[in-house]
Amino acid sequence: MAKRYGIVTADRTLGVPMAQIQKIAKTLGRDHALAAAVWRTRVYEGRMLAIYVAEPERLTATQMEAWARDFDNWGIVDTACFKLFDQSPHAWAMARAWVKREEEFVKRAGFALIACLALHTKSGPDAPFLAALKLIEREAKDERNFVKKGVSWAVRAIGQKKSPALKAAAVAVAARLAASENTGARWAGKDALRALRR
Repeated sequence: MAKRYGIVTADRTLGVPMAQIQKIAKTLGRDHALAAAVWRTRVYEGRMLAIYVAEPERLTATQMEAWARDFDNWGIVDTACFKLFDQSPHAWAMARAWVKREEEFVKRAGFALIACLALHTKSGPDAPFLAALKLIEREAKDERNFVKKGVSWAVRAIGQKKSPALKAAAVAVAARLAASENTGARWAGKDALRALRR
């Protein structure tokens, strides 16, 4: 996983393919207590399984924070945000808090969660996403690889999947980031701008 996907985990891995984890999760169904127990094993595949069987409506902010503190690779971060956390009523509050954090994968989770909310929110006002763009721009000055990629993903997701006004706002943010003196912000802005202008 490290060589091919850049997924490095401090905890144990078993080598179970993702397709098999998803198949097991489908067989088990949603079970929040099981998810919490499997997460505690610290096994990479167990944590992936936990994400798929956890019940989003039963997630507490405390549990989301505890899981975020355990994040040690982008694969777990992105799967948690894409398949579970963005369905939680605490999603926006956690995203806003996490993008301000120092820990690399918690900070990435903040940006990834904004991206997932943009991708999965089918209707509703632009206001939360306009506010998110301001937050993204303010917190984008991080040169770490997984964080700057998260910044780009969040800007692109807002610009590509939302209203024309949000696309214009996302392009404007990406352009300002691309002109930044900070290398992380500049990279994220240029990356987002390329996608948004296609």
